[in-house]
Amino acid sequence: MNIAWKEMKKNKMRFTILGSIVFLVSLLTFIISGLANGLSQDNAALIKDLPNGLFLMTKDAAETYNLSRIDKSTQDKMLEKQKDATAFSIQMGFLNDRAGKQRSVAFVTSTDSKYFQHVQKGEVVLDRSMEDEGIKIGDTLTNNQHSGKFIVKGFVDQSKYSHAPVAYISNEDYKEIYRVNEMQLIFVPGGDSTQVSAGLQSFSKKEFLNTISSYKAEQMSLNMIVWFLVVISGMLFAIFFYMMNVQKMGLYGILKAIGVKTSALFKMMWTQMVFITVIALGLSVLLSQGFNMIAPKGMPFSLTSETTVQLSIVFLIIGFIGATLSGIQIKKVEPLQAIQQGEV
Repeated sequence: MNIAWKEMKKNKMRFTILGSIVFLVSLLTFIISGLANGLSQDNAALIKDLPNGLFLMTKDAAETYNLSRIDKSTQDKMLEKQKDATAFSIQMGFLNDRAGKQRSVAFVTSTDSKYFQHVQKGEVVLDRSMEDEGIKIGDTLTNNQHSGKFIVKGFVDQSKYSHAPVAYISNEDYKEIYRVNEMQLIFVPGGDSTQVSAGLQSFSKKEFLNTISSYKAEQMSLNMIVWFLVVISGMLFAIFFYMMNVQKMGLYGILKAIGVKTSALFKMMWTQMVFITVIALGLSVLLSQGFNMIAPKGMPFSLTSETTVQLSIVFLIIGFIGATLSGIQIKKVEPLQAIQQGEV
């Protein structure tokens, strides 16, 4: 332990450079992870905020909910069998405000359920982001495919789909706009796939989210960047400690010759790795959480404490692995041979 501290004091610049790189890489990882989580909420908060359960659509829809049409008899059987189940539909569209400005929304309608907003014919409940854009309760909105008008009855938090605010409307209004009589999906909270009716295909919440092409592509790209940065941090540790170990072969030979065990040398290296990583992660966590609090309201950024802790643990594990792999050469050091080579 004392040897580890003495070496770090002697080579402050080397360890400061490594710590700075780890800090920058981890900070970038936290920021991108926050963006991934934020975009995930902005893209599918409507689905993500539902409890775990089954999402059912017709098999011939080929895992594309837009093509799913569940006939009334099948729907009634499922809703009767599963008391908490609800049938719902989602479709992208737009609403016009009084000034004639078109606002993109995701129309949602459902059977009576505590998981979705219930509205009467001619009413609409909007995501709160529409309130920030100047829409108020009591305002009248229109749609070109609808003969009547929509009166804004209220707002709900965190209700978005495909990066558009959700607009909850009645079944009658939805049928008039899209000229359909069937619902697209059935949600069964905590459902059992063995009770699914013939002709329907079931998906867990995670599986259903991955059927949404925009969500899957977006999250896959961002998560790939996050893990790529994590791997880079591990390689940095491996390369740094490898170069340090090459330069210290003579020192290791002397230490082994006077009776210092290989395990003690590994502990010295692990101590240095943990010290650097903890300081770098601590600074990056503080900055990323600070950014999480001051990020602009319209920016899709969400970095939870759970995600931060998970990534921090991953960084520590990757750093440990990288440092350990670089230290394999320590185990092979022969005291006499290393001393003869001399310390570079």
